[in-house]
Amino acid sequence: MGKKSPIKISICNELFQGWPIEKVFEYAAHLGYDGVEIAPYTLADDVTEISPKRRKAIRRAAEEAGIEMVGLHWLLVKPEGLSINHPDEIIRIKTQEYMEALIHFCADIGGKILVHGSPHQRTVREGWDFRESWDFAKETFKVCLKTARKRNVFYCIEPLAQTSTNFINTVAEAIQLLKETRHPNFKMVFDCRSASLQEKSIVEALLRALDSGYLRHIHVNDTNGKGPGFGETDFIPVLKNLIKNAYKGYISVEVFDFNPDPQTVASRSIGYLRGILDTLQ
Repeated sequence: MGKKSPIKISICNELFQGWPIEKVFEYAAHLGYDGVEIAPYTLADDVTEISPKRRKAIRRAAEEAGIEMVGLHWLLVKPEGLSINHPDEIIRIKTQEYMEALIHFCADIGGKILVHGSPHQRTVREGWDFRESWDFAKETFKVCLKTARKRNVFYCIEPLAQTSTNFINTVAEAIQLLKETRHPNFKMVFDCRSASLQEKSIVEALLRALDSGYLRHIHVNDTNGKGPGFGETDFIPVLKNLIKNAYKGYISVEVFDFNPDPQTVASRSIGYLRGILDTLQ
């Protein structure tokens, strides 16, 4: 067994349905995770309802458990009616204001990364002009990136498969958006499940993301929506290329199928990933 990999492993909290966030931190640390990534809707329907006192308590609980607060994802699930590229300016402004509130919340609890997946709140709907929707999305991100820079966090677009949305499906499209927007706090997340469904080759897509210089975070999940090691996706070449390219960020276990239970999913996922990383060192 070689030295411990510089690649850190986190887990997303929505898997632990109904668990207090403090318990999630403690259990993740017990299993050997380095960090936790939070879906804000699991804490409140609207993060503006979370008091400064509660924010400090969440940050302190993570520190006491020895867990790094990685950041947030599933950003726009709640409140209802948000859209980054809606032709109605009032809806876009409401969305921008909530995204800024999320950035403040992320920074307040010690997080560094916001993962912008939220497929339904970015889908270009029937009758909308795609180019106009693209420009509206850029405008939304630019507004929020000013706040991201002030709070020293990275806002990251996540390419998602066409089964989820029709807007930013590939690494190449994400790179195009990032190049056009040109902001130091705007980066990219690579999602293994989406890449396996959407790209010709998951490894080629990963290398494109790495070469771009925009890659800041990675979601590890099987094509079947379960944790790494629970299906057919081969993570050995993925992790091998991350090590080869000196990736030092997080790989974060994000699952969509919570069966059989959070303990089994969380423990087997990290065991599988650590096993590969130890072998590759």
